[in-house]
Amino acid sequence: MRFRPSSRQLEYLVALAELRHFGRAARRCSVSQPTLSVQLQQMEDRLGTRLIERTPGAVALTPAGEKAVALARQALAALDEMAAIASGGEAALGGRLRLGAAPTFGPYFLPHLLPVLHARYPALEIFIREERPHLLEEAIVDGEIDCAIGPEPRRGDRFTFSRLMDEDLFLGLPASHPLAKEASVPVAALVAERMMTLGRGHRLNESVRALAGQAGTPLREDYEGTSLDALRQMVSIGMGVTLFPALYAASEFARHDDVVLRRLAGRRLTRTVGLFWRRGTLRQHHFDTLAALSADVAAGLELPGGKP
Repeated sequence: MRFRPSSRQLEYLVALAELRHFGRAARRCSVSQPTLSVQLQQMEDRLGTRLIERTPGAVALTPAGEKAVALARQALAALDEMAAIASGGEAALGGRLRLGAAPTFGPYFLPHLLPVLHARYPALEIFIREERPHLLEEAIVDGEIDCAIGPEPRRGDRFTFSRLMDEDLFLGLPASHPLAKEASVPVAALVAERMMTLGRGHRLNESVRALAGQAGTPLREDYEGTSLDALRQMVSIGMGVTLFPALYAASEFARHDDVVLRRLAGRRLTRTVGLFWRRGTLRQHHFDTLAALSADVAAGLELPGGKP
């Protein structure tokens, strides 16, 4: 019979790949270092290939090891799904939820969603991981998280996406800016402005770049914000203008009056945000339940510009 690594051996391999240290990997897995080392050596011997490069003071993966780690994560995720279904049942969302969140949406939506989740499913364990959208997609594929809230994935064939809301995007201007007096701002009026944005990997970056291209205005390449808060502060001191999502505006702009929000004249800028998960997962019914609940929460939000 062909050799199949045990789930424990797969856990040891993933832990070593993430920590790059035998001692720390052993502690994470609650075993002794010799046990972990022997089990990994045994797995390599039975597979007939080296997965790990062992050098003094350093641990690296071979090309075969890199592929094996990716497959190990997927296998462990499938086992987790099986355990969640067996122990949690449909009503409990599986007992444990590893939820990813895009940084321009999650921190402002989760405070509305999590209390509802805890009230309805008090035994549900929730772990939150905040990452840029493309990293969330990778984390789902690798089995590191179960699902994520953010923009629609690039690889639609690998994920199921359930829309939560179309979130308005507003132009943020310094309160002292001449255009701040206008009820809405023509795109052509932005030609003399300098637009700022978040770093690449944030989808909001793409929306700002598209607007800058339409307006014929330069994008500040010498500054890329690390957060929406950082961008708001830069706008407030006149370093440029940018787009802010409605949910962030509702959360943060009520406490600050140094930046004003305006719509663009004759158009409505939005971004679609939803819940997505790996296509074909055994936990489809769990995520359908979570998506429906999240959409209900989104529909009840009080946002600038009205309902999402």
